Amino acid sequence: MNTTKRIAIQGYPGAFHEIATRCYYPKEVIEVVPADTFDELVEVVETGTHADGGLMAIENTIAGSLLNNYQLLNNSDLQITGEVFLRIRQNLMALPGQKIEDLKEVHSHPIAIIQCRPFFNKYPHIKLVSMEDTALSAKRIREGLLKGIGAIASSLAADRYKMDLLAKGIETNKKNFTRFLVISKEASVIVPAEINKISICFSVPHEAGSLHKALKVLADHRANMTKVQSVPLIGEAWRYIFFIDFILEKQDDLSVIMVELEKHTAALKILGQYKEGILYDS
Repeated sequence: MNTTKRIAIQGYPGAFHEIATRCYYPKEVIEVVPADTFDELVEVVETGTHADGGLMAIENTIAGSLLNNYQLLNNSDLQITGEVFLRIRQNLMALPGQKIEDLKEVHSHPIAIIQCRPFFNKYPHIKLVSMEDTALSAKRIREGLLKGIGAIASSLAADRYKMDLLAKGIETNKKNFTRFLVISKEASVIVPAEINKISICFSVPHEAGSLHKALKVLADHRANMTKVQSVPLIGEAWRYIFFIDFILEKQDDLSVIMVELEKHTAALKILGQYKEGILYDS
């Protein structure tokens, strides 16, 4: 008998977060738990009352890193247990029976609108309106039976809210990818035997060569860094927390690396140990 897994996402059913969730859990029965904000998402996963885990966007190849989400991870009791890379395809949709020429407005998340703005240069009569979420835009059109209004959202949203796709893949940059992190309560995490990716964070003294010393530890152990992100250290002007992801050939090296890093860093923390993610297409 399959047990339903409740996964919190930022956004609503049909959002790219849901697509990424279903890619990561292809054989699970999934119940999506919507959250309006990333702060709410983290809170829901931490309490564990309404969700068994969560999935949270952390960076996009166009928009860059979501710095607040790094802060949320560092200040939480959550652990990263996996990741998903998703190719983002934006689609124009509307209620059945309409054409692009019939639309007066198109609603979507502001980032989605930015990604697709050049497409609408051919349709100057259409007003682009920013909303909280891509899928929610489609949902509101369906529930309100709003004619003359379209949405930019995923193909899953079109299917879920019975919308017609008027144009597929209208994003300007066809190499638009988002990385999502799978997150769980720290107390419930069991590190699997087959892992090769580590996420850590730390700060360093405000002195010459301090960051170099920390990064040299990783280099000496042949850790292949895939991400280095600095985020302001709240309350301490001009100091930063460094978030680093790296691929490790030998998992046994991690304990040695952490001991050596402690000599050159402060507030050192392992955010997750997991298997490198797979790229999917939406």
